[in-house]
Amino acid sequence: MTTPTSTQRVPNRVDQVLHLPSTGEQRTARIMGACFLGTFVFSIPAYFFYDPLLNHATYVVGSGEDVRVAVGALLEIMLAISGIATAVVIFPIVKRVNESVALGYIASRTVESILILVGVVSLMSIVGLRQDVANAANSTGALVDVTHGLLAVHDKTALLGPQFCAGLGNGILLGYLMWRSRLLPRPMVMIGLIGGPLALLAGISVLLGADPSGLPVALTAPEAIWEFSLSVWLLARGFRPSPILTGPPAIPSQAS
Repeated sequence: MTTPTSTQRVPNRVDQVLHLPSTGEQRTARIMGACFLGTFVFSIPAYFFYDPLLNHATYVVGSGEDVRVAVGALLEIMLAISGIATAVVIFPIVKRVNESVALGYIASRTVESILILVGVVSLMSIVGLRQDVANAANSTGALVDVTHGLLAVHDKTALLGPQFCAGLGNGILLGYLMWRSRLLPRPMVMIGLIGGPLALLAGISVLLGADPSGLPVALTAPEAIWEFSLSVWLLARGFRPSPILTGPPAIPSQAS
C-alpha cells in the first residue's frame, strides 16, 4: 500500500480541490496512528498487572505484589499521555475544519486522561496503605473497607473516563472532524459516528445499574473497532487526499 502521488486520480464529488498530504502531514498521520495504537498497547496489559489487586480488597492485608501493580500503573500513565497526544498532534490540521470542535476533542481527551490518572492514584493508594499500616493492630477490617472504596473509585473513573469521554471525543467529535475533512475513508468514519453514541448509551446504562458485562459490552464494541481500525489505517496509509491538506493538488477523476 503506497501513498498517492500527484499523478493519481482521486474522486472529487463536491467540486473541492483535493490536496495530497505534505510530508509533515503524513508524519502527523503516522504519529497519531501510533498514539492510538498505544492506547491499546498500554491499556490491555495494565489490567493483567492489576489482577492481584482488582476485586481483591484483602490485598491490602496480604503479602501483595506491589511491583506488578506499579507496572500496571506505569502503563496507565502512558495510556493517559497517549490519549492526550492523539488530540494534540492532529489539532493543527483539523482546526481547519472547525476549531471549536477540535478544541473540544482536546478537552475531552484531557478529561479522560485525568480520570484515568485518578483511577491510578486510587490503586496506588491501596499499595501505600498495605505498605504503611497493614500490620497495625486491629486495623484489618478498616483497611478492607477503605480498599473497597478505593476500588470503587477506580471502577467509576473507568466508566466516566474511557467510556463516556471516549464515546464523546473519539466517536462523535473526532468522527465529525474526519467526516468533514475526508482524511479517512467515510465507511470507516461512520463506524465511529455510530459507535460513539452507542458507547455513551452503554455508559449511561451502567451508571443507571445495568450489568456491565452484558449489553453495554456489545454497545461499546463499534467504538473499539473504530479506534483500532483508525490506528492501523493511519500507520499503513496515512491521510487520504483532502481539501484541508497543503500538499500538491490531486487530479479529480473524470467520473466525479
